[in-house]
Amino acid sequence: MKIREKSSSFKYLSKLSGLSVVTAKPKDVPSSPVGSTSPEMDPGIWSRLPPELLDHVLSFLPLRTCFNLRSTCKHFDSLLYSPSFVSKHSDSSFSSFLLLAHPQCFRQLPLYDSAHGTWRSLPLSVSVSLPSGIPSTALVSTANGLVCFSLRNSCSFVVCNLLTKSSRLIEFPYHPFAFELLTLVSVPLGYKIFTLFSGSSPVSVLVFDSRDHSWRKFDNFAPILGDNHRQEAACYNGRLYFFTPEPFSIVTFDLENGEWEETDIVMPEDLTFVRLVSDGDRKLYMIGGIGRNGISRSLKLWEFSEQRNWVEIENVPQMICKKFMSICYHNYKHVYCFWHQGTICLCCHTWPEILYYKLSRRTWHWLPKCPSLPERWSCGFRWFSFVPELYASA
Repeated sequence: MKIREKSSSFKYLSKLSGLSVVTAKPKDVPSSPVGSTSPEMDPGIWSRLPPELLDHVLSFLPLRTCFNLRSTCKHFDSLLYSPSFVSKHSDSSFSSFLLLAHPQCFRQLPLYDSAHGTWRSLPLSVSVSLPSGIPSTALVSTANGLVCFSLRNSCSFVVCNLLTKSSRLIEFPYHPFAFELLTLVSVPLGYKIFTLFSGSSPVSVLVFDSRDHSWRKFDNFAPILGDNHRQEAACYNGRLYFFTPEPFSIVTFDLENGEWEETDIVMPEDLTFVRLVSDGDRKLYMIGGIGRNGISRSLKLWEFSEQRNWVEIENVPQMICKKFMSICYHNYKHVYCFWHQGTICLCCHTWPEILYYKLSRRTWHWLPKCPSLPERWSCGFRWFSFVPELYASA
């Protein structure tokens, strides 16, 4: 690394670290008396440090700062792929994000930093395998720090780790490939992609396994699932949970052997719609409307207990319920929900705001419209939970 490059890089490093930098040349630096301290850091001194000592100093910075530094020089960028450097940050935590996919935001994805309450943007050119600025590129699922895009023009999916800029291209098993209810599921040492293949008769289940890079087809699809194609499956106890249309019931799918099971779980009375969500294979929740003749008069949240029944844990406040019902106009096929870092997010395909429930505080909140959206926006809002994970392998 050249001295000039190091010098300018460490000016940027000092700014991020809260240090003051003087720009005097090395020969102009006065010698300090023994025992005196100076708050100023000379880039000329930094540039003479051995590389291993520089790496050791950088390892004390927050990992988020290291990611900001990687654009300053090649050496900083290469550090993030060094096992010895990464091992020092194995316990580091990243911000978590709510990620918005919308037809009017195809060049970049708006991100809401839920830890700091700020909006950011993510360019779609983050991966070499992901075409930038192509409307036919659609975000379809996220899990364990990975994001899955559908590339219609190239008849494939691409699974990316946006943190490490790694990706994998997965070709469609059929052409054309009409898929529904696609869900990216994290499994030990990899991930699986579940989807229904509606192009065959009868409908089939297809499962992609990243561990052997193969598709498996299961033709024993029997249950009729709900018509909400925007709701992903809820993963709980190693199985995927779905709901059927009225009369509502719960069916499950085993990802290992491809078997469906109709459960005997008793559902609450007077349900008008149902959505299922899990917190990452530990707890299963259900949110649904209560009413008559297909019109919801209230919203409730249930938790699935060890006794295999639904326990009501929350009744949505009436004012919040009225606003949400006015948003979806009682057209519940536009409603979907997902889990995000201790919160249950309830969304509508036609509305830019999110209604979310914080379980730790037992409170309901609205996440306002993203400021980068144009004043005149159309329907097509798809929100996802995105929690960066350094070791998630695409």
